[in-house]
Amino acid sequence: MEPLFEFLSDKWWLVFPLTAFAGHYANSWRKASERRHRRKVELLTLKNQAREAGKASVADLEALTATHDATNRRWLDYELDVGKLIDFPLMTDVREPLTVAFLRAKRDADGQRPHSAADLSPARLDAYRTAVNAFAVALDVAEREACRIRDSKFSGPERERLATARKLLMIAENAAATPAERQAAYKRARRELDGLIVLPDVTIAALERLAAPGLDAGRRPSDQPG
Repeated sequence: MEPLFEFLSDKWWLVFPLTAFAGHYANSWRKASERRHRRKVELLTLKNQAREAGKASVADLEALTATHDATNRRWLDYELDVGKLIDFPLMTDVREPLTVAFLRAKRDADGQRPHSAADLSPARLDAYRTAVNAFAVALDVAEREACRIRDSKFSGPERERLATARKLLMIAENAAATPAERQAAYKRARRELDGLIVLPDVTIAALERLAAPGLDAGRRPSDQPG
C-alpha cells in the first residue's frame, strides 16, 4: 500500500480531473436514467391514448348507428303507414327534389355504415358521421315541406279521392270487418290512389299483410297455394 500512497502523494493533482470525470459520469448516468424514464412515460401515455381513442371510436360509432337507426325508423313510419303517405304525399313523390335528396342521403348513409369498430379508421368514421348527419337533415327538411304543403298540390277531385282512399283503408285494416268487406275496401283504395300516390313495394306488402284475411278469403280455390 505504501507505494500506492507514495504515488498518490506525488500525483495529488490527479484528484481534480478524477473528480471531474466522476461528476461527469454521474451526471451522464442521471441524464440517461431520466431519458429512459421519459421514454417509458411517453410509451405508457401513447398506449393509454390509443386505448382511449379506441373506446371513443366505439362510443362514437354506437352513437352514430343509434342516430342512423332512429332516422330510418322515422322514414319507415311513412313507408309502413299508408295513412301518413296520404296525409303527406311528398314523402314518396320522387318528382320532388327534396324527396330525391333525402332518399339519396339515406342510400349514402346505409352504404357508409361500418359492420364493426374493429377496423374502423378515423377517416371512415368521419365519413359515416357526415353521411348520417346529412341523412337526418335531409329528412327533416323533407318532412317540414311535406307538412307545409300536405295535399295542396292536388285538385279538389283528387283530394276527394285521397279522402275516400283513407276511409277505405281503415275498413281494409279493421279486424271487425268481414273478409269480403276488407278485400273490397282494399281493392277500391288501390284504385282511388292509382295515379295520385306511388306506394313503395314495402308499403304495399305491409298493407296486404294487414288486409290478408280479406285477401285470402276472396281468392278462388285455384289461387290458393298448393
